This record gives sequence, C-alpha cells and structure tokens, in this order.
Amino acid sequence: MPNAQQDILNRYRKTAIIGAGVIGASWTAVFLAHGLEVVVNDPRPDVDAFVRDYIRNNLSTLEALGLPTANLEAKLRFEADLEAAVASADLVQENGPERIEFKQDLWARISKVVGDTALLLSSSSAKTATEQALKCSRPERLLVGHPFNPPHLIPLVEVVPGEKTSEDAVADAVAFYAALGKVPRVVRKEMPGFVANRLQRAIFRECCYLVIQGVVKVDELDDIVTSSIGLRWAADGPFRSFHLGGGAGGFRSFFKQFGPGLNEAWKNMAPVDLNEAAQDKIIAQAEASFAARPAEQLEGERDAKQLAIIRALRSVATDQ
Repeated sequence: MPNAQQDILNRYRKTAIIGAGVIGASWTAVFLAHGLEVVVNDPRPDVDAFVRDYIRNNLSTLEALGLPTANLEAKLRFEADLEAAVASADLVQENGPERIEFKQDLWARISKVVGDTALLLSSSSAKTATEQALKCSRPERLLVGHPFNPPHLIPLVEVVPGEKTSEDAVADAVAFYAALGKVPRVVRKEMPGFVANRLQRAIFRECCYLVIQGVVKVDELDDIVTSSIGLRWAADGPFRSFHLGGGAGGFRSFFKQFGPGLNEAWKNMAPVDLNEAAQDKIIAQAEASFAARPAEQLEGERDAKQLAIIRALRSVATDQ
C-alpha cells in the first residue's frame, strides 16, 4: 500500500459504524480488513451475532479481493450507547434509516461528542449532506459517502459534499475511500438520487416500458443487457464507449452522425405508467424466470460474477 494511503488510514484509524444492517455490516468488514478499529452501534438486540455472521459469510469474497482475513474480528467491538460509541472516533460512517429527522438528530448528538477533526460520513442514498447537517455543530466535516451495495464488493462510493462541507473534508473522504480500494467519485452538485441511482432509474424505466409493451420478456431483456451494453459499459462506461463509437473523430463525429436521431428518440420516449396491471405483468414474468431457485443461490451467483468482472478489469493495465 502506498505511503499516502497508509497515512490516511492511520489518521482515521478509530472508526464508528452507526447502523448495522447489510450496508453497515459490509462497511464493518471492509474497515476491519484494512486494519481499522471498529465500534458498531445499533439498537437491534442481535447486532453482535448479525455482524459477525455477515463477516464470516463473506470471508471468501474478501480473500478473493486480496484482503487479509486472519483475526478479522480482533479490532471489532459493540457499544449500545451512541455517545460512547463515537466518543473517540476519528471517522463515523452512518447507515441509519432514510428519515431526515432521524439523521438530523443523530448528527446533532454525534457532533457534540466527536473531536474537531472527525470525519462524518453518511451512506445515505437519498438525503443530502446539506439536509442532514441542519442540526450538526460541525457541518464542515459532514458529507455523504454513498456506497453501492454491498460496499465490501462493489467499488463505487459517491462522495457528495453539502453546502457547508469543507474542501479538506472532501479530500480526506476521497483519500480514505481510495485507501480502502474503493472508487470514490465526487458528485459536484447535490441532486436527488445522486448519479448511479439516477442512471439505474432511467434505464429501468425503459426496461419496464419494453416489457409492459410486450416488446421483450423479463429474462430476455436481462440477457440482452448482460451480453451487450452491460458488458461494454463495465469495460468503458457510456461516454468512452460512444467516444469510440465516433471513430477517429470521437464525439464530434458521433454527434454529427447520431445527434439528430438521438434528439428525436428522446422526444418520442413514451411515459411509463407503473400501474397495478403493469406491475403484475412484470412480477409474473420475473417469478416464472427466477423464483424456482432460492434467492441465496441467485445472490451467490451474482456476487461471483461481479467479483470475476472486478478481478478481470483489475488485470488489464490502463493508462489514465
């Protein structure tokens, strides 16, 4: 690990995980695998067993990612009292319910206890840092660090500062997540859904439209995506893919050739009414295609495929 990455992990060595559902448990595994001390706070009575089971069930994935797993739980402890859990924390990763009042009250309590340099991060996918910070006495240290689930496997973390977040806090958040092996990207404007979820919604909207209209079935659409744009975008993303689609002229050639047609296509995209009948149609097809196999088996296959893609992409050297 480069010295700069080790330095940032040393600066934020003592961490607190607030909220230990799947995302919180996954972050716990990541933090522990990078040698950090972790205090977990969650009111659920089975939090200790749940988090430890989650970590143990995902050891093989951590190992496949090249992370150490020996004595992984040695630096893990649980604290039921919120203030005690964060009192000595250099960094807090919040993973609580998506209720703005809950988050505002939580940060109000946390900010009264933590040190001036503590980094306050929220895994929220819906509530902005500006909203969350209204009662926080250290809004300059608060920002969103939104992972794609589960964070121990999926590399992306959307780093979304609020109106009062300091540049130093943003830089530290980016450096911290990068040191964890993540791909942190700063979202430069607070917008509902941030970036990745907005893209998912836009694509899924058209997926639903095509199924509702009888153009394609659910399982067929999945095959179409995974054998075409899913594969291409995993390698290059949409913009570089279309830049290459323009040939030597890049986007200048691409827009010259396809721009007018795209404008017309966008204008003609029909609204989607996800009414009860439409939902029933999608549900029936999905159940016919997927319900015969246990969800755990499907999830295992999904994670194995995603891991294989991540490892394959890492094996290909690229020049930035």
